[in-house]
Amino acid sequence: MAQPKTLKLRRSIGVVLSAASISFVMMSQASAAETNAKTNRIKIEYFDPPNPALRGVYELVKKRRTLERIQQVFSPFRLPVELTIKTGSCDGVANAWYIRPAISVCYEYLNQILQSLPAEPTPEGVTREDALIGETFYVFAHEMGHATFDLFAVPMLGDRENAADHFAGYLMLQFGKDEARALIMGAAYTYHKYVQNPEVMAPLKAFSDIHGAPAQRYYNLLCLAYGAEPTVFADVVAKGYLPKERATGCKREYDQVAHGFRELMTPHVDQQLAKQVLDKSWLSEVRAPDLSRDQP
Repeated sequence: MAQPKTLKLRRSIGVVLSAASISFVMMSQASAAETNAKTNRIKIEYFDPPNPALRGVYELVKKRRTLERIQQVFSPFRLPVELTIKTGSCDGVANAWYIRPAISVCYEYLNQILQSLPAEPTPEGVTREDALIGETFYVFAHEMGHATFDLFAVPMLGDRENAADHFAGYLMLQFGKDEARALIMGAAYTYHKYVQNPEVMAPLKAFSDIHGAPAQRYYNLLCLAYGAEPTVFADVVAKGYLPKERATGCKREYDQVAHGFRELMTPHVDQQLAKQVLDKSWLSEVRAPDLSRDQP
């Protein structure tokens, strides 16, 4: 039996009103979050590791004021809640993660970075300091990417791990050209051992992880850098570190990331404070005359 037109009309009006109510609630929540958003909302915590073997790493990151520097770099973000960035022991597991409202990086992970540093500058000019600073910043920036995606409700069509890698790489490229070069090449050294041979054997299960394969992450990072600064990173193509076939599309890849950042992240950043952060010479301040004296 056909429904009376008045009943259909009431139902249609009800649907519209329900949708309007939901939209109003969502807009109110978004407005409240924007009202509460503030800069300098990052707290830091160094947890003393119970394992004596990690004591040296703990003392090194404290001595170098690692978290204080990370706190400064990300201070321009207007966060709706306080975010804690902390280091601690993870029962032997080298890992890092974000779960609201904290970013956690394991001493085991930082120790793994320390143990993998090059003994001498690489042919690409990556020093022990560059690798240490680049890899460490990359880890924290990657997790900060996850935090901002969550706190700012950033929509993503791709997977969150690649997005976090792009977030970290894009941020490194916003510093001065020399610092961006050192940070990117230092971070790329993370994947050094995975790209030594032209052929790689891996079990099929390795590709089921949401994280990209190490070699893919390596090429993605170099492509992003070359797309942003083809002159500064010309040698990564000339020397074959980044295949020419991939390099031809890298500007388009970088432009896509840059557009996404401008549209989705920039509204949540205090531009004046960001300029102060980017104008600062971080690497010259952080670099030590002799890293070997700082080894745990």
